This record gives sequence, C-alpha cells and structure tokens, in this order.
Amino acid sequence: MNAIKLELRWAVIFTLAMWVWMLIERLFGLHSTRIEEHAIYTNVFAIVAITIYVLALRDKRDRVYGGLISWGQAFKCGLLISVFVALLTPLSQWVIHTLISPHFFTNMADYAVQNGLMEATAAAQYFSLQSYMLQAVLGAFVMGVLTSLVVAFFVRRTPQSPATK
Repeated sequence: MNAIKLELRWAVIFTLAMWVWMLIERLFGLHSTRIEEHAIYTNVFAIVAITIYVLALRDKRDRVYGGLISWGQAFKCGLLISVFVALLTPLSQWVIHTLISPHFFTNMADYAVQNGLMEATAAAQYFSLQSYMLQAVLGAFVMGVLTSLVVAFFVRRTPQSPATK
C-alpha cells in the first residue's frame, strides 16, 4: 500500500481541485445565468489538471526516486493517478451534481432544447448523473493517460554519464 500512497493522495488532490473548480463555475453563473459560456470556460480546468500531474510526478521523482526518474517510472505513477481519479469520479460527480450544483442538468438540458441543440428526450438522457458519471470516468482515465504520457517525458531525469556532465 505504501508504494501507491503518493498516487492515491494526488488523486484525492485532483478530485478536491475539481470540486473547487465546479464551485467556482457555479458561483460565476456558468451552471445557470451564463450557461452558454460553460463549454468554453470548463476547458480551462485542463491547465489545473496538467499542473497537478506535473506536481505529482515531480513529487514521486523527488520523494521516492531521489531526484531521478525514468520515463517509464513517471508514466506508471501518472497511470496509477489516472486509475485512482477514474475510480473516484462517480463519487466526485455525485458530489458535484447533488451538493455543489444540483440544478446543472436541468439548466443544461433546458439550454440545449431552447437553442435547438437537442430534442428534450435526448437532452434529458445526456444531461443526467448516470450519463455524466460514465463520460467522466472514461474522460478522466483517457485524459489522465494522455497527460501522463507527455508529462512523464518532461519530468524524467536520469543520471548523466561522466562524459556528458
């Protein structure tokens, strides 16, 4: 368990950051009065997510591997974080849509129907807790893996041979 404690901690940090982000979105009206802007501003969370992965992989490198980490070791760390984030996602979505922003689905479905983006039945199915849980689990895992692939490249640090110092 100690081997994965760091990854679990960073997955919890990621989840807490997501909750704070959703609260900010709600407070700025992106779940209600400015819902038409939601799709634009919600993507800014990618900066936060990438930053968390960078900090997590650097933490692993510095705490566990003594400042040196291979791409494979860093990627494995990111992959574990992605798995834990994906496992926490159903709970996270429940908290977001039950406690933080309980009217999000109704508002989004109404917006989609009123603007001719979807029929009422399709909107009700798409903007539902079950649908978002599934989308979020898959999205968290896929985006986490892709982020880990790239971030691992940048945080890797291997010993240099005497000739290259």
